[in-house]
Amino acid sequence: MGYITKLQVIERKNNTRQFYLVCPAPLAEALELEKSEELEWVVQDKQTLIIRRAAKVQPRRTSGR
Repeated sequence: MGYITKLQVIERKNNTRQFYLVCPAPLAEALELEKSEELEWVVQDKQTLIIRRAAKVQPRRTSGR
């Protein structure tokens, strides 16, 4: 299942722009993303952007008892 999101652009008075790509909450939760976690963006080609964790993440422990 895919998630659609729109690219947001902030245009500043000094003629600079900043682009934002929002990660939908269900996707972030499924990936167990954490606040301030570092992600690496890799351009594979003009149609494919790969986003991966900059560091390995330990799986969350769940109490099964």
